[in-house]
Amino acid sequence: MSSCSVFKKSGSSNSKKVELSPREKLEVTSILIDAEKEKILGNYEKAASLFAKCITKDPNNGAAMYELARIFKQGKNYNNAVTLAKGAVKTDEKNEWYQIELADIYQQAKNYKEAIVIYNNLTKQHPENLDYFYDLATLYIYNNKFTDAIEIYNIIEKKSGLSEETSLQKHNIYIFLKKPLDAIKELQVLCDKYPRETKYLGYIADIYLKNKMLDKAFETYNKILAIDPGNAFVQLSLADYYKVKGDKDKSYEYIKQAFANPYLEIDTKMNILLQYYAITEVNSELKGQAFELAKILVETHPNEAKSHSIYGDYLYREKKYTDAINEFEKVLAIDSSKYVVWEQMLIISGETNDFKSMLDRSTRMIDLFPEQPLSYLFNGIANYEFKKYDKSVEVLNSGAKLVVENNALLLQFYTYLGDSYYRLKKNPESDEAFDKALEIDPKNSYILNNYSYYLSLRNEKLDKAEKMALKANDLNPNSASYEDTYAWVLFKAGKFEEAKKWIEKALTSGGNKSAVIVEHYGDILFKLDKNDLAIENWIKAKNLGKGSDLLEKKINDKKYYE
Repeated sequence: MSSCSVFKKSGSSNSKKVELSPREKLEVTSILIDAEKEKILGNYEKAASLFAKCITKDPNNGAAMYELARIFKQGKNYNNAVTLAKGAVKTDEKNEWYQIELADIYQQAKNYKEAIVIYNNLTKQHPENLDYFYDLATLYIYNNKFTDAIEIYNIIEKKSGLSEETSLQKHNIYIFLKKPLDAIKELQVLCDKYPRETKYLGYIADIYLKNKMLDKAFETYNKILAIDPGNAFVQLSLADYYKVKGDKDKSYEYIKQAFANPYLEIDTKMNILLQYYAITEVNSELKGQAFELAKILVETHPNEAKSHSIYGDYLYREKKYTDAINEFEKVLAIDSSKYVVWEQMLIISGETNDFKSMLDRSTRMIDLFPEQPLSYLFNGIANYEFKKYDKSVEVLNSGAKLVVENNALLLQFYTYLGDSYYRLKKNPESDEAFDKALEIDPKNSYILNNYSYYLSLRNEKLDKAEKMALKANDLNPNSASYEDTYAWVLFKAGKFEEAKKWIEKALTSGGNKSAVIVEHYGDILFKLDKNDLAIENWIKAKNLGKGSDLLEKKINDKKYYE
């Protein structure tokens, strides 16, 4: 909007009063009303144009200047806003709203000096309005005029009497100025007026403690305890006091007292335990204290989900899974909507191979949190372990659709889908799932190994299987399982000498304790016409444990069977 003429008229110091005819006044009023409507509707550009039109027709229209100034302020066009607001003030120098608006524009533009001038005028025009004095003090603080701010607070106190607000503001200023004794004097005034209120003594004690005036701090804490013997604030403060003094045992005793105090809010205790958690990650010496405090927390706040949750976290970290589950179940008994706790319990089920619990919990979670894909993944895994492959495929496909921008999670879905489809002998679907998984992570040795092994068992795509199995070994060398897979793929491809080389690597890598790998060694030897050695290894495999269903027949008939 071009408003040069508007600013010239509104900003002119010698503009004369323009007398409007009744008809002109009516026209300006009508435009002003339309402008207000547009402003209410959020059409600020149109409103600004109409306010400017009012000013053009009536250069002394303070209301239009005021409203147009506010629009410019909203758009951070402070120069134009100031010009218009000053024009509005000139039309009515007693109008408080015009002056406040001009001061607010100056303040937003960080021109505190000019804003201070206006509020000084307002305090003189309206000495009974304490809000103007408070605003003036705040502006002095913004402008780093702290002594002036204190003087204004003193004026307020003379007018309205001593108050917590003014004393604490002065106290804050003195703290900022590093004048602790002056800050204490202000607080002492409040202590004298409210002798049963311990928080002011607490502030004083904190100042003493931070300024290494330990005896004074201790003396003040005892004053608080004389008034309120069970004061949790003092218990924590004394813990800090003794920590500064170097008495760690005494400090910890007061922390325990504070934790056992039901009147100390749980969030304060949680923050302390979280600090302990971080510290004990690198310093195990304090683990005993941390566990004791966590136990005190659940004893003091048995109906708070937070207390059982953090205690459960501590127990989980120490692999005390049964106890951790017990605490997490208490959390859910209080509030079953805590998804993170459900998730933690699923993770414990996985780490302990407790697939029954995994199935039960994930089924419940799917009902409670139908949009959370992780529940479906664990449910699919549990069903897979119980050989319910159809159900596993159904759940995994449902969960995979819920995954958004999380390839690591999607990879897990495709991996288990590949395994589940394979068990159902749905080979095309299994291959598709594994291919999708490898698109996400082409260097995943686990998938490369399993996929290639499944292909070898089917005698299909052996070239692809060979490449994947070799890649798995390159990525994860000296793995007996992976070396066995590659040997078996080579065996299936008729590359018996190469297969022998890799199966012997597998045996060296620890596969000599695996019935399956030793049996495979016998199979390869048989194909190389080393029948006696083959039979010898089949017998070894039988003695190691369960091999293939054909192992006994191979030994008895002294012959290899597919």
